Amino acid sequence: MSRPAKRSLTLKGHRTSVSLEDEFWQAFCQIAAERGMPINALAAEIDEARDLDCGLASEIRLFVLNSYREQIARQATSP
Repeated sequence: MSRPAKRSLTLKGHRTSVSLEDEFWQAFCQIAAERGMPINALAAEIDEARDLDCGLASEIRLFVLNSYREQIARQATSP
């Protein structure tokens, strides 16, 4: 796994950055593309729903993890 690197995002018109490993960043970008959303829009949704005690980078990692868990569960239940 790679070391975290700063990634720039724009949330509500303001630039911010998150430190994410390449693997999480790539997965996050792939999920956004599959949903037909810009990464900034998906990051804004995650930011709005997050617990303020948890940083945005951590919430993005949890989002990626949960997205893959949901995908595995769907595949396990499909015929």
